[in-house]
Amino acid sequence: MLGWALTFFIIAIVAAIFGFGGIAAGAAGIAKILFFIFLILFLVSAVAHALRGRPPV
Repeated sequence: MLGWALTFFIIAIVAAIFGFGGIAAGAAGIAKILFFIFLILFLVSAVAHALRGRPPV
């Protein structure tokens, strides 16, 4: 998911360079949403891993 966020960020930068303001704003918005979703899923995963602990040997 972080890859998708990076892809939309790059699309936003390229669109901004060529003067497509609406497309750049849309791609930047999508990149921001995907980044925050990735961040939330990462934190949930880290907490779940910490709570699970080590399995008995």
